[in-house]
Amino acid sequence: MTTESPESRPALPDHEIPTVEVDELRRTQLERLQRTVRAAYDNVSHYRAAFEANGFHPDDLRSLEDVRALPFTTKADLRANYPFGMFAVPREQVVRVHASSGTTGRPTVVGYTKADIDTWADLMARSIRLAGGHPGDVVHVAYGYGLFTGGLGAHYGVERLGATVVPVSGGMTERQVQLIRDFQPRVIMVTPSYFLSLLDEMEREGIDPAATSLEVGIFGAEPWTESMRREIEGRTGMDAVDIYGLSEVMGPGVAQEAATTKDGLHLWEDHFYPEVIDPITEEVLPDGEVGELVLTSLTKQAMPVIRYRTRDLTRLLPGTAVPSMRRMEKVTGRTDDLMIVRGVNVFPTQIEEHVLADARLSPYFQCVVTQPGRMVELTVLVEPLTRLDAGAAEEIERTLEATIKARLGTTCRVDVREPGSIERSIGKARRIVDERPST
Repeated sequence: MTTESPESRPALPDHEIPTVEVDELRRTQLERLQRTVRAAYDNVSHYRAAFEANGFHPDDLRSLEDVRALPFTTKADLRANYPFGMFAVPREQVVRVHASSGTTGRPTVVGYTKADIDTWADLMARSIRLAGGHPGDVVHVAYGYGLFTGGLGAHYGVERLGATVVPVSGGMTERQVQLIRDFQPRVIMVTPSYFLSLLDEMEREGIDPAATSLEVGIFGAEPWTESMRREIEGRTGMDAVDIYGLSEVMGPGVAQEAATTKDGLHLWEDHFYPEVIDPITEEVLPDGEVGELVLTSLTKQAMPVIRYRTRDLTRLLPGTAVPSMRRMEKVTGRTDDLMIVRGVNVFPTQIEEHVLADARLSPYFQCVVTQPGRMVELTVLVEPLTRLDAGAAEEIERTLEATIKARLGTTCRVDVREPGSIERSIGKARRIVDERPST
């Protein structure tokens, strides 16, 4: 198959990756924020009541710092206004809805006008370009389609970029491998945990992942570590980069990591205003300090979102590949993924680092949380790459238990299972299995 050289590919229009100066960006943010706040106040009863409860009127918003006087929005607020109570335009102007799975309650519903869909497509095209994609590429999309925002968000972005989309969605792993072999995509967009399953299937079929056409992987929808990046890049020879988004704010394409730097994700600040807060005190933290990411949409029409608490833990850093746009560090965990084990805060990504550091273990693991008595206990399920005898399995268990105790400061039990026994995911990996009794 003949592939164009990078030099011969047409460049994406300049406006797709902004070169705006910071002062101009801040002016744009303020203008858009003022319009967004006014639309929310005038058209969404929830926001009008919340603003008035804070003693705030849209006319009070004179600087970006004034956003701190606005109330936060939470997932509970969205559920309380299910299904369409957060829309700022008549339902007839909403051309699409997406929704969360609703596994812990009512789903959260988000709506889009035609202009919102166009904006989303632009931002996804911008993101794919920053990740190393080009017009004319073949892009294999293995994010789930349907109410989940991942598949369709990626799909529209690929088309806007001028590339060829292969809309595979999730599942049918053997068929996915066949299509990668036959269609020769240069880019794949998928959750990192499911991509590992695809690599395992390739190797089971005798295919060397490093010999495929894949050069760029755009991975999102779940936290993943630098260790997993090394695992993926080592097995494939491709560039593995992170994409960030969440349905409540837009979907994927809120922030993107550049393949040229791989040093965190540039937030598209012309469309989203970021803050980082202390999740307990709700105090806004200065750039560089780790806390919970809060996002305000600046251009959404159907469903503007004011100071949405994402629950994702990160910090804001200066821009590099896109100098005027701040970066967010790779998400290290979520406040709702926090496990407190014997008084110590533990996130699944911290466990992952140590699992991947052992060359004998596969990247699949689960954290099982129980509480047989007064204390919370953690069991980490891992699996080796090949079947082990009892002595070798016990040695891995002792070593990993000691490493976690020394590095994370808490006691856990490690249980080595048979190869292939730990749940594989076709979407987001289930890293925590909470078996504590409900209260």
